[in-house]
Amino acid sequence: MTWLWEKVRKSFLNRTLTFAVVPCVSRSPIGDHLHSKNIETCEEAEDHWGDRLSPCPFCGHEDSPILARSQRSCSDPTVSGYSRLPPIGNSNQFLTYRPTIPPINNQNPIDQSCRNIQKNLQIESKPQYPTRHETREEFLQEIRKARKNENYMTVQRFYMRLFNSFSEICALFKVNPNQSGAKLDDPDLHLEFVYAINDALKDLSSGIHKTVLKSIINALLENNKNLYEKDEVRALFVLLQCPVFGTQSSAPIFAHLLNYIAQLSKDDHQLLVHWFRILELDKLRSLIRYIMQFITLRQFSPNDKSLPPLGKTLWWIPSATKNLALINAANKLGTELLHFTELYNSALDHIDLMRDYYNWQSLGPYECFSYCQYPFILSIVAKRIILTKDSEQQMILNARKSLVSKVARRQTPNIDIFFLNINVRRSHLVQDSLNEIAFKQKDLKKKLKVTFAGEPGLDMGGLTKEWFLLLIREIFHAEYGMFVYYSHSRCYWFSTGQTDHTNLREYNLIGVLMGLAVYNSIILDLSFPGICYRKLLSPPVVPTVNDDRVGVVENPTLDDLNEIMPDVASGLKHLLEYEGNVEEDMGLTFQVSLEEHRTPKTHKLKPNGENIPVTNESREEYINLYLNWVLNLSIYEQFRAFYFGFHSVCASNALIMLRPEEVELLVCGTDTLDLHELRKATEYDGYRPDDNIISIFWNVIDSLSDDQKRKFLLFVTGSDRVPVGGMGDMNFKITRGPNRSDYLPEAHTCFNQLVLPQYPDHDQLKEKLVTAILNAEGFGME
Repeated sequence: MTWLWEKVRKSFLNRTLTFAVVPCVSRSPIGDHLHSKNIETCEEAEDHWGDRLSPCPFCGHEDSPILARSQRSCSDPTVSGYSRLPPIGNSNQFLTYRPTIPPINNQNPIDQSCRNIQKNLQIESKPQYPTRHETREEFLQEIRKARKNENYMTVQRFYMRLFNSFSEICALFKVNPNQSGAKLDDPDLHLEFVYAINDALKDLSSGIHKTVLKSIINALLENNKNLYEKDEVRALFVLLQCPVFGTQSSAPIFAHLLNYIAQLSKDDHQLLVHWFRILELDKLRSLIRYIMQFITLRQFSPNDKSLPPLGKTLWWIPSATKNLALINAANKLGTELLHFTELYNSALDHIDLMRDYYNWQSLGPYECFSYCQYPFILSIVAKRIILTKDSEQQMILNARKSLVSKVARRQTPNIDIFFLNINVRRSHLVQDSLNEIAFKQKDLKKKLKVTFAGEPGLDMGGLTKEWFLLLIREIFHAEYGMFVYYSHSRCYWFSTGQTDHTNLREYNLIGVLMGLAVYNSIILDLSFPGICYRKLLSPPVVPTVNDDRVGVVENPTLDDLNEIMPDVASGLKHLLEYEGNVEEDMGLTFQVSLEEHRTPKTHKLKPNGENIPVTNESREEYINLYLNWVLNLSIYEQFRAFYFGFHSVCASNALIMLRPEEVELLVCGTDTLDLHELRKATEYDGYRPDDNIISIFWNVIDSLSDDQKRKFLLFVTGSDRVPVGGMGDMNFKITRGPNRSDYLPEAHTCFNQLVLPQYPDHDQLKEKLVTAILNAEGFGME
């Protein structure tokens, strides 16, 4: 105990350290002043009191002297579920001084001065901020002077004072320090001054960083903050950008700041959401990086015990994730400032994702925190793992049900009951596939197994890939008439005229194929625009009433149409911006004309639309009706069948976590070929990586054209698309073949395996490889 009081005495003598020992309720006399429960931990961290930070305010112990904020609304602007954010302590945990005022007795006269004192205590005094006249230019001049003289005492005192209280922060940075309230579109702060101070702080010594951290502690511990309305949010907004939070040593203090922000009211959160959009992009990225590092640090705790025990800091990650949710909401508030992948934390790919997923499914939002509550933080790789594992569990469950059913009927089970067996003829591929899927609706959630009639191939995954490839190729052929190909955008869209029963079955088949592909982790070569995947998740869960409208995008925009028909979208944009007389100059009426398969079609956008002219006043209505007809109404029945086909296989809570762009990646993979990454991930059987023939092989691969490289990928894997995670995540093996130069290379697409004969030179290897990849289809050679 002597060491602590010695530190106290020195701090008062030197006036370099400010801290408060707050007595705790229901503790022994000694415990009233110290962390008696964790005194050993605090003694081990003795150095924190002098050269580092005080262990008591922010050591993570449950009796931390930070007073809990009152429980206010913590509704999340982006996530419907509310994760439990444990408070730092109970508000009644610490004694606070309250002056005792004797009651007024009307029958016994008292001194008038006492009445005035009592009245003044009951009325909150007007905030009194310190006077600050420093400017950004003066600060930068002081920084240059300090660097020149190598004397930073003035700068250190500046930072110590600035971050010591919320009122100091507001006094320096507010445009009008006496202003009360705040606006959504402007925090009324000198942000350029904030940026300058933070940029300078990055290059200053660790001693000044420690000074800043001590001052921030004082600001967070400050009681009875007398501030103008919304100045608390302004101060927190400034503190959150401080670069000292980019280091591990600041994690305990950063945790309390994040928790402080997480427990703000809904209105305060809305202010922060709008203010985040005002930040410069590099500042916003830095803020995201600080929070991501903090989450990773707590999730994967270092072994050096530099952080408080995990059991005492269960609120750290929920608080930080809640702050990221505010940034995510800001990013989605209008045009996205950052690509959604910049909010991924790829380190979370290595946690027990299925445990997190099952906690999310089985426990209520107040019972347990789960990353799945905030899916924007999980990468597409993590979501693919969850979706794949969830699919496997459903496959096992459905196979078990089939087995139990067979046993209950006293029938002899066979291996086929565990699979969705598709038997098709190549000559009648679409019709056979339709019949198989129609008759085996109950088996769609089993492992897929494909057999081509008359072929001895055993499906270990390769025949399944080929079935998808051939079926998609045939259905999307122009002569089939189900989809229209738009050359300007190089994508397919639904034909408006295919609404009879047979065609709807085929649209349903395409939806089932997409669902089976995702369910069985197969990559398809589909060229749908992005709005197709938005419609596919509208809503992400199939409604209980089939009459509900599904696959309808509310308020489609010209950008949506631009993905399909960029020339038409450009014309409509010109119409919207036209400054002349629309009615006289363009002669448009409320009808739309589209050409499909070289056949023009005309449709009225409203009753008697062919006789209603489009004017300057009605052109916005015309464009809205045009977009809604092309993207929703004209293809409603077709897309409805497609929607239910997809969800008949892929219905899962995991689907709720996906963005439309992520669904597209899971279905189509990526078209980015990086064969250098594939080379790094390649395994060898019978060869070694440094063998001469292996070097020749990769030189040949590099010399191929892009089209030939895709055909090579198709030859060895059964698909020319790269799965989620890139080529580095693919399992590719090169096996030693016979020493026969007249043999062609062989591929086992089930296992992504290439059998490479021992060719004598570069030219012969290239000739045989190109011959194989350009002429292979089906089981064997044609």
